[in-house]
Amino acid sequence: MPLKLSLKPGERFVLNGAVVQNGDRRGVLILQNKASVLREKDIMQEEEAVTPARHIYFPVMMMYLDEASAGRYYDEFVRRLTEFMNVIRNPTVLSECVNISKHIMEREYYKALMLCRKLVDYEDERLGNVASGVSDSGGAG
Repeated sequence: MPLKLSLKPGERFVLNGAVVQNGDRRGVLILQNKASVLREKDIMQEEEAVTPARHIYFPVMMMYLDEASAGRYYDEFVRRLTEFMNVIRNPTVLSECVNISKHIMEREYYKALMLCRKLVDYEDERLGNVASGVSDSGGAG
């Protein structure tokens, strides 16, 4: 099933590791086969991974964007998820953590990443952060 991306003027996204930027008009891109696509708002730079949930998000994002090298990021993911789960008491959030782990084990990295966004949102809410999206700067690189 094709993936249809509606792009804002100037919007950037990563497509199979390449940073692509839309031109000065709205555009639509239709991907006919499986590809790793991540919108600018979902891209996190390593230096932005400064909170426990973001420490989980970053290696999952890297597994998704670089599936061939997913093993490089797996141990970091496991360590950070374990640390997070050891301090969280909210059963809903703990359930999301288990689901993230299941998706990782099934190599469903995009599904895991979208659940990681929920962890970041939960953390932001608990810490009183008002930043929207995953990244405070929202930049791609």
